[in-house]
Amino acid sequence: MFEIVGEASNGEEAIYWTEQAMPDMILMDINMKEMGGLEATKAIKSKFPYVKIVMVTVSDDSSHLFEALKKGAQGYLRKNLNPSAWLEYLRAVAIDETPMSQELAQRILSEFTPIEKPKTEESPLTSREKEILTLVAKGMLNKDIAAQLIISEHTVKNHLKNILQKLHLANRVQLARYAYEQGYYQV
Repeated sequence: MFEIVGEASNGEEAIYWTEQAMPDMILMDINMKEMGGLEATKAIKSKFPYVKIVMVTVSDDSSHLFEALKKGAQGYLRKNLNPSAWLEYLRAVAIDETPMSQELAQRILSEFTPIEKPKTEESPLTSREKEILTLVAKGMLNKDIAAQLIISEHTVKNHLKNILQKLHLANRVQLARYAYEQGYYQV
């Protein structure tokens, strides 16, 4: 369950409360007085990289989403979503399994221009890791990947840790981008 340890009305207060309460997760409004949520997110992530930040907004503007991810946010929620969807999403963020709809994954991937890599470069991934990489890029959750591949969810998590380590990536969004750039998944 979640416990509220602080509340802020602007970005400066958010930074202050982060320093005081050392939270695991922050729900950050994009539009706040004085210092906005994007600027506050960048400042908090630079000092406290372990803090998970989920941006909250009424906007469906994809530029806000991409800017939030660039500043270090782990997630993005619209205020008009059903409260039960919020809880499910926040629980997933808390255990490092940020769910991403296929539509959102496609919107993110379409914003990136593929980086040309030499064709001779060998992939450090095993065939199973490549399968999992493709399914992550499609926006599938660990439990769904496990069901499709007939393996345990724990095994999927281990494969993901190995993939991220081998590719020197930090999260699922970077992994999805890598999959797109390397041709494992096409929009």
